[in-house]
Amino acid sequence: MIALRLLNFFFITSTLEDEYEEDRRKKTYDVSLYKRGDLLEVSRTLFKHFGIYLGEGRVAHCIPDILPVFTKEKSIVEQMVTNERLILGVLAKAASVRVDSLADFAYGDCIQVNEMDSMVSKLIGSFSYSLLWHNCEHYVMYCRYGVAFSFQTFQFCKTVRTTLLSRKMTFLSAIIGVFIMLYLGALTPLTTLPIVAIPFTMWMAS
Repeated sequence: MIALRLLNFFFITSTLEDEYEEDRRKKTYDVSLYKRGDLLEVSRTLFKHFGIYLGEGRVAHCIPDILPVFTKEKSIVEQMVTNERLILGVLAKAASVRVDSLADFAYGDCIQVNEMDSMVSKLIGSFSYSLLWHNCEHYVMYCRYGVAFSFQTFQFCKTVRTTLLSRKMTFLSAIIGVFIMLYLGALTPLTTLPIVAIPFTMWMAS
């Protein structure tokens, strides 16, 4: 109860300075500039904060927040998340997914929209294709989110890694190495080094 009162004192009780700051943060935003599904970006503290525009001036986003740790009172928790609440939420590892207005989401900052049209036009033309490292999913993800990533490639590489770098494969490679060494009948550094290094590397990576 005392902790909640302290939080109320720091984050909810308004002073003339707080009200002036609130007016600045509550500046209006032109909803015609945004389309449903747009990825929105604003500056919060030292980092960028992201949200998805749902239409009608609403933004869905996941944001660190300390207040839900101390209270479930909706009238308190649903107020705009200040930077102080955000920082304490990061330290407490507490966050919530919420739907806020554009003004509450932006917190007075200018909203940047992921401009897919300009990104697409810049990349039109021929390029070097790679099934694993530069495929159609990489292209779409880069245009939409600014990061070239493929879930299919990730899953495939994860499966290959799990298979090849398993302990069974490590023992198998060691046994094959010993048979090769015995078959060649030579214990030279040239033959011994790869036979030892390959199983050792697989063991350490497994």
